[in-house]
Amino acid sequence: MRYVENPPNPYLKYSAEYLGEPPPTRIEVFEETATKSMISKSWSNAFGSRLTVNCYRGCIHACTYCFARQYHEFLGYGAGTDFETKIVAKINAPEVLRGELKKTRKEIKTLEFSFATDPYLPTEASYELTRKCLAVCKEFRIPVSIITKSPLVTRDLDLLTQMNCSVFFSIPFLTTESSKPLELFTPIPDARFRAMKTLTDAGIKVGIGIAPVILGYNEPDIPKLLQKARENGATKAFMSLIHFDTDSIIEYFTQKLHEKIPTKANKILNMMKRERDGNLRHRNFKERNTGKTEQWQTAVKMFELHFKKLGFESFERREKVEIESLPVQQKLF
Repeated sequence: MRYVENPPNPYLKYSAEYLGEPPPTRIEVFEETATKSMISKSWSNAFGSRLTVNCYRGCIHACTYCFARQYHEFLGYGAGTDFETKIVAKINAPEVLRGELKKTRKEIKTLEFSFATDPYLPTEASYELTRKCLAVCKEFRIPVSIITKSPLVTRDLDLLTQMNCSVFFSIPFLTTESSKPLELFTPIPDARFRAMKTLTDAGIKVGIGIAPVILGYNEPDIPKLLQKARENGATKAFMSLIHFDTDSIIEYFTQKLHEKIPTKANKILNMMKRERDGNLRHRNFKERNTGKTEQWQTAVKMFELHFKKLGFESFERREKVEIESLPVQQKLF
Protein backbone atom coordinates (compact mmCIF):
# COMPACT_ATOMS: atom_id res chain seq x y z
CA MET A 1 0.00 0.00 0.00
CA ARG A 2 1.16 3.52 -0.80
CA TYR A 3 0.60 6.30 1.71
CA VAL A 4 -0.97 9.39 0.13
CA GLU A 5 0.84 12.45 1.46
CA ASN A 6 -1.92 14.94 0.59
CA PRO A 7 -5.15 13.05 -0.09
CA PRO A 8 -8.04 14.98 -1.68
CA ASN A 9 -10.43 16.47 0.85
CA PRO A 10 -13.97 15.25 0.04
CA TYR A 11 -15.52 17.80 2.37
CA LEU A 12 -14.46 20.60 0.03
CA LYS A 13 -16.46 19.06 -2.82
CA TYR A 14 -19.93 18.78 -1.31
CA SER A 15 -21.82 20.42 1.53
CA ALA A 16 -21.35 19.24 5.11
CA GLU A 17 -24.94 18.02 5.30
CA TYR A 18 -24.52 16.08 2.07
CA LEU A 19 -21.56 14.06 3.30
CA GLY A 20 -21.77 14.45 7.06
CA GLU A 21 -19.60 16.33 9.50
CA PRO A 22 -15.82 16.20 8.91
CA PRO A 23 -13.99 14.15 11.57
CA PRO A 24 -11.93 16.21 14.03
CA THR A 25 -8.81 14.12 13.33
CA ARG A 26 -6.77 14.04 10.14
CA ILE A 27 -7.75 11.38 7.63
CA GLU A 28 -4.95 9.23 6.23
CA VAL A 29 -5.42 7.56 2.86
CA PHE A 30 -3.51 4.56 1.56
CA GLU A 31 -3.74 3.43 -2.05
CA GLU A 32 -3.74 -0.33 -2.56
CA THR A 33 -2.60 -1.71 -5.91
CA ALA A 34 -2.15 -5.37 -4.94
CA THR A 35 -5.87 -6.21 -5.10
CA LYS A 36 -6.35 -9.39 -7.12
CA SER A 37 -10.08 -9.99 -6.65
CA MET A 38 -13.03 -7.63 -6.21
CA ILE A 39 -15.89 -10.14 -5.99
CA SER A 40 -16.36 -12.01 -2.71
CA LYS A 41 -18.92 -14.53 -1.55
CA SER A 42 -20.68 -13.72 1.69
CA TRP A 43 -23.75 -14.72 3.67
CA SER A 44 -26.40 -12.93 5.69
CA ASN A 45 -29.34 -14.28 7.67
CA ALA A 46 -31.62 -11.78 5.92
CA PHE A 47 -30.59 -12.29 2.29
CA GLY A 48 -28.86 -15.64 2.11
CA SER A 49 -25.88 -16.04 -0.24
CA ARG A 50 -24.48 -12.92 -1.93
CA LEU A 51 -21.65 -11.71 -4.17
CA THR A 52 -20.23 -8.45 -2.88
CA VAL A 53 -17.86 -5.72 -4.09
CA ASN A 54 -15.89 -3.52 -1.67
CA CYS A 55 -13.77 -0.68 -3.08
CA TYR A 56 -12.50 0.61 0.27
CA ARG A 57 -11.25 -0.57 3.65
CA GLY A 58 -12.15 1.50 6.68
CA CYS A 59 -14.94 4.09 6.80
CA ILE A 60 -15.00 7.77 7.74
CA HIS A 61 -18.65 7.47 8.82
CA ALA A 62 -17.31 6.01 12.09
CA CYS A 63 -20.41 4.07 13.16
CA THR A 64 -19.41 2.74 16.57
CA TYR A 65 -21.23 -0.58 16.06
CA CYS A 66 -19.79 -1.40 12.59
CA PHE A 67 -19.00 -5.11 12.20
CA ALA A 68 -16.45 -4.33 9.46
CA ARG A 69 -14.05 -2.85 12.02
CA GLN A 70 -12.56 -6.30 12.57
CA TYR A 71 -11.23 -6.40 9.00
CA HIS A 72 -8.98 -3.41 9.70
CA GLU A 73 -7.16 -5.54 12.24
CA PHE A 74 -6.16 -7.87 9.42
CA LEU A 75 -4.11 -4.97 8.03
CA GLY A 76 -2.33 -4.39 11.33
CA TYR A 77 -4.51 -1.40 12.28
CA GLY A 78 -6.89 -1.02 15.21
CA ALA A 79 -10.65 -1.57 15.13
CA GLY A 80 -11.26 1.79 16.82
CA THR A 81 -10.17 5.17 15.51
CA ASP A 82 -7.78 3.55 13.00
CA PHE A 83 -10.83 2.19 11.17
CA GLU A 84 -12.22 5.72 10.91
CA THR A 85 -9.05 7.60 9.98
CA LYS A 86 -6.85 5.17 8.00
CA ILE A 87 -8.73 4.60 4.77
CA VAL A 88 -7.52 2.18 2.11
CA ALA A 89 -8.63 2.83 -1.48
CA LYS A 90 -8.34 -0.08 -3.91
CA ILE A 91 -7.39 2.13 -6.84
CA ASN A 92 -7.21 -0.73 -9.34
CA ALA A 93 -10.71 -1.94 -8.40
CA PRO A 94 -12.40 -1.14 -11.77
CA GLU A 95 -9.70 -2.94 -13.78
CA VAL A 96 -9.74 -5.99 -11.49
CA LEU A 97 -13.55 -6.15 -11.57
CA ARG A 98 -13.53 -5.94 -15.35
CA GLY A 99 -11.12 -8.87 -15.55
CA GLU A 100 -13.27 -10.99 -13.24
CA LEU A 101 -16.50 -10.25 -15.10
CA LYS A 102 -14.93 -11.30 -18.38
CA LYS A 103 -14.58 -14.77 -16.83
CA THR A 104 -17.70 -15.07 -14.67
CA ARG A 105 -20.39 -12.68 -15.95
CA LYS A 106 -22.69 -15.49 -17.15
CA GLU A 107 -22.77 -16.94 -13.62
CA ILE A 108 -23.47 -13.68 -11.77
CA LYS A 109 -27.10 -12.74 -11.18
CA THR A 110 -26.43 -9.71 -8.94
CA LEU A 111 -23.45 -7.87 -7.47
CA GLU A 112 -23.91 -6.04 -4.17
CA PHE A 113 -22.03 -2.88 -3.16
CA SER A 114 -20.72 -3.35 -0.53
CA PHE A 115 -21.79 -4.47 3.00
CA ALA A 116 -18.27 -4.34 4.49
CA THR A 117 -17.68 -0.59 4.29
CA ASP A 118 -19.95 2.02 2.76
CA PRO A 119 -19.49 2.25 -1.03
CA TYR A 120 -20.25 5.97 -0.75
CA LEU A 121 -18.03 6.94 2.16
CA PRO A 122 -16.71 10.53 1.75
CA THR A 123 -13.50 9.37 0.05
CA GLU A 124 -15.62 8.18 -2.88
CA ALA A 125 -16.36 11.82 -3.72
CA SER A 126 -12.77 12.13 -4.91
CA TYR A 127 -11.72 8.63 -5.96
CA GLU A 128 -15.00 7.61 -7.68
CA LEU A 129 -14.07 3.93 -7.45
CA THR A 130 -17.65 2.83 -6.78
CA ARG A 131 -18.83 4.90 -9.74
CA LYS A 132 -16.20 3.37 -12.03
CA CYS A 133 -17.09 -0.15 -10.86
CA LEU A 134 -20.77 0.57 -11.50
CA ALA A 135 -19.83 1.67 -15.01
CA VAL A 136 -18.12 -1.70 -15.50
CA CYS A 137 -21.25 -3.50 -14.30
CA LYS A 138 -23.35 -1.43 -16.70
CA GLU A 139 -21.05 -2.41 -19.55
CA PHE A 140 -21.45 -6.12 -18.71
CA ARG A 141 -25.18 -5.72 -17.95
CA ILE A 142 -24.78 -7.02 -14.39
CA PRO A 143 -27.68 -6.15 -12.02
CA VAL A 144 -26.49 -4.40 -8.85
CA SER A 145 -27.76 -3.79 -5.35
CA ILE A 146 -26.31 -1.02 -3.18
CA ILE A 147 -26.53 -0.38 0.54
CA THR A 148 -25.34 2.97 1.86
CA LYS A 149 -25.80 5.66 4.47
CA SER A 150 -24.83 8.45 2.08
CA PRO A 151 -26.77 10.76 -0.25
CA LEU A 152 -23.63 10.76 -2.41
CA VAL A 153 -25.27 7.85 -4.25
CA THR A 154 -27.49 10.40 -6.03
CA ARG A 155 -24.40 11.64 -7.88
CA ASP A 156 -24.52 8.44 -9.94
CA LEU A 157 -28.12 8.70 -11.11
CA ASP A 158 -26.95 8.97 -14.70
CA LEU A 159 -25.54 5.44 -14.40
CA LEU A 160 -28.11 3.89 -12.09
CA THR A 161 -31.07 4.90 -14.26
CA GLN A 162 -29.53 2.91 -17.12
CA MET A 163 -29.00 -0.24 -15.03
CA ASN A 164 -31.01 -2.93 -13.32
CA CYS A 165 -30.35 -1.77 -9.77
CA SER A 166 -31.77 -1.23 -6.31
CA VAL A 167 -30.51 0.94 -3.45
CA PHE A 168 -30.99 0.33 0.26
CA PHE A 169 -30.43 3.13 2.74
CA SER A 170 -29.27 2.10 6.18
CA ILE A 171 -31.34 4.28 8.52
CA PRO A 172 -31.62 2.73 11.98
CA PHE A 173 -32.30 5.99 13.83
CA LEU A 174 -35.15 8.41 13.22
CA THR A 175 -33.56 11.69 14.34
CA THR A 176 -30.19 13.41 14.23
CA GLU A 177 -30.16 13.44 18.03
CA SER A 178 -30.46 9.65 18.26
CA SER A 179 -28.13 9.00 15.32
CA LYS A 180 -25.11 11.12 16.21
CA PRO A 181 -24.01 9.31 19.40
CA LEU A 182 -23.56 6.07 17.44
CA GLU A 183 -23.07 7.23 13.84
CA LEU A 184 -20.46 9.86 14.52
CA PHE A 185 -19.85 11.35 11.07
CA THR A 186 -22.68 9.89 9.05
CA PRO A 187 -25.13 12.00 7.00
CA ILE A 188 -28.18 12.90 9.06
CA PRO A 189 -31.27 10.67 8.72
CA ASP A 190 -33.32 13.35 6.94
CA ALA A 191 -30.60 13.71 4.29
CA ARG A 192 -30.79 9.96 3.67
CA PHE A 193 -34.58 10.06 3.36
CA ARG A 194 -34.34 12.95 0.88
CA ALA A 195 -31.85 10.94 -1.17
CA MET A 196 -34.27 8.01 -1.07
CA LYS A 197 -36.98 10.25 -2.54
CA THR A 198 -34.60 11.54 -5.23
CA LEU A 199 -33.81 8.00 -6.35
CA THR A 200 -37.49 7.00 -6.24
CA ASP A 201 -38.44 9.96 -8.42
CA ALA A 202 -35.77 8.86 -10.89
CA GLY A 203 -37.31 5.39 -11.11
CA ILE A 204 -34.77 3.54 -8.94
CA LYS A 205 -36.03 0.79 -6.63
CA VAL A 206 -35.20 1.72 -3.02
CA GLY A 207 -35.43 0.11 0.41
CA ILE A 208 -34.58 0.74 4.06
CA GLY A 209 -32.37 -1.26 6.39
CA ILE A 210 -33.20 -0.76 10.07
CA ALA A 211 -29.90 -2.16 11.24
CA PRO A 212 -28.80 -2.36 13.89
CA VAL A 213 -31.77 -2.54 16.22
CA ILE A 214 -30.51 -1.63 19.70
CA LEU A 215 -33.08 -2.68 22.27
CA GLY A 216 -33.76 0.03 24.80
CA TYR A 217 -32.71 2.69 22.33
CA ASN A 218 -34.18 2.66 18.82
CA GLU A 219 -36.76 -0.16 18.56
CA PRO A 220 -39.69 2.22 19.37
CA ASP A 221 -38.85 4.09 16.15
CA ILE A 222 -39.37 1.05 13.88
CA PRO A 223 -42.96 1.97 12.85
CA LYS A 224 -42.06 5.59 12.07
CA LEU A 225 -38.92 4.58 10.17
CA LEU A 226 -40.93 2.20 8.00
CA GLN A 227 -43.64 4.78 7.44
CA LYS A 228 -41.19 7.53 6.49
CA ALA A 229 -39.33 5.17 4.17
CA ARG A 230 -42.60 4.21 2.49
CA GLU A 231 -43.53 7.86 2.07
CA ASN A 232 -40.23 8.38 0.28
CA GLY A 233 -40.72 5.48 -2.08
CA ALA A 234 -39.17 2.46 -0.35
CA THR A 235 -40.71 -0.85 -1.37
CA LYS A 236 -38.47 -3.23 0.60
CA ALA A 237 -37.23 -3.28 4.20
CA PHE A 238 -35.23 -5.40 6.61
CA MET A 239 -34.06 -5.21 10.20
CA SER A 240 -31.43 -6.98 12.29
CA LEU A 241 -30.30 -7.00 15.89
CA ILE A 242 -26.99 -5.41 16.81
CA HIS A 243 -24.15 -7.92 17.01
CA PHE A 244 -20.42 -7.95 17.74
CA ASP A 245 -17.96 -10.33 16.11
CA THR A 246 -14.86 -9.41 18.14
CA ASP A 247 -13.95 -8.26 21.64
CA SER A 248 -12.17 -5.22 20.20
CA ILE A 249 -15.39 -3.92 18.64
CA ILE A 250 -17.22 -4.51 21.93
CA GLU A 251 -14.57 -2.54 23.77
CA TYR A 252 -14.77 0.40 21.36
CA PHE A 253 -18.58 0.42 21.23
CA THR A 254 -18.84 0.29 25.02
CA GLN A 255 -16.33 3.10 25.40
CA LYS A 256 -18.21 5.35 22.97
CA LEU A 257 -21.58 4.45 24.49
CA HIS A 258 -20.46 5.61 27.94
CA GLU A 259 -18.88 8.70 26.40
CA LYS A 260 -21.80 9.79 24.21
CA ILE A 261 -24.89 8.67 26.17
CA PRO A 262 -23.65 7.90 29.71
CA THR A 263 -27.12 7.92 31.31
CA LYS A 264 -28.37 5.13 29.00
CA ALA A 265 -25.20 3.12 28.48
CA ASN A 266 -25.59 0.51 31.25
CA LYS A 267 -29.27 -0.04 30.46
CA ILE A 268 -28.51 -0.66 26.77
CA LEU A 269 -25.62 -3.01 27.53
CA ASN A 270 -27.69 -5.01 30.03
CA MET A 271 -30.46 -5.43 27.47
CA MET A 272 -27.93 -6.64 24.92
CA LYS A 273 -26.59 -9.22 27.36
CA ARG A 274 -30.08 -10.58 28.00
CA GLU A 275 -30.32 -11.46 24.31
CA ARG A 276 -27.00 -13.37 24.46
CA ASP A 277 -27.31 -15.35 27.71
CA GLY A 278 -25.37 -12.74 29.67
CA ASN A 279 -22.78 -12.01 26.95
CA LEU A 280 -22.44 -9.23 24.41
CA ARG A 281 -21.23 -11.63 21.70
CA HIS A 282 -23.36 -14.26 19.98
CA ARG A 283 -22.32 -17.89 20.33
CA ASN A 284 -22.54 -18.81 16.66
CA PHE A 285 -23.33 -17.40 13.23
CA LYS A 286 -26.94 -18.58 13.37
CA GLU A 287 -27.61 -16.37 16.43
CA ARG A 288 -25.84 -13.37 14.92
CA ASN A 289 -28.87 -11.27 13.97
CA THR A 290 -31.52 -12.69 16.27
CA GLY A 291 -32.42 -12.36 19.93
CA LYS A 292 -34.12 -14.54 22.55
CA THR A 293 -36.13 -12.31 24.85
CA GLU A 294 -39.75 -11.24 24.63
CA GLN A 295 -38.58 -7.68 23.99
CA TRP A 296 -36.82 -8.75 20.78
CA GLN A 297 -39.82 -10.82 19.69
CA THR A 298 -42.02 -7.78 20.27
CA ALA A 299 -39.74 -5.71 18.05
CA VAL A 300 -39.91 -8.37 15.33
CA LYS A 301 -43.71 -8.51 15.51
CA MET A 302 -43.89 -4.71 15.40
CA PHE A 303 -41.70 -4.69 12.30
CA GLU A 304 -43.74 -7.43 10.61
CA LEU A 305 -47.04 -5.72 11.42
CA HIS A 306 -46.07 -2.38 9.91
CA PHE A 307 -44.19 -4.07 7.06
CA LYS A 308 -47.44 -5.72 5.94
CA LYS A 309 -49.65 -2.75 6.79
CA LEU A 310 -47.56 -0.39 4.66
CA GLY A 311 -47.31 -2.81 1.75
CA PHE A 312 -43.61 -3.59 1.66
CA GLU A 313 -42.47 -6.39 -0.65
CA SER A 314 -40.91 -9.63 0.61
CA PHE A 315 -37.35 -10.70 -0.26
CA GLU A 316 -36.34 -13.54 -2.51
CA ARG A 317 -33.73 -15.43 -0.49
CA ARG A 318 -30.71 -16.67 -2.45
CA GLU A 319 -29.55 -19.95 -0.95
CA LYS A 320 -26.45 -20.68 -3.00
CA VAL A 321 -23.80 -18.98 -5.10
CA GLU A 322 -22.25 -21.27 -7.68
CA ILE A 323 -18.99 -19.45 -8.49
CA GLU A 324 -16.54 -21.68 -6.65
CA SER A 325 -13.41 -19.74 -7.69
CA LEU A 326 -14.31 -16.68 -5.66
CA PRO A 327 -12.96 -15.99 -2.14
CA VAL A 328 -15.32 -16.56 0.76
CA GLN A 329 -16.01 -13.91 3.42
CA GLN A 330 -18.48 -15.55 5.75
CA LYS A 331 -18.86 -12.67 8.17
CA LEU A 332 -19.51 -9.61 6.04
CA PHE A 333 -23.05 -9.02 7.31
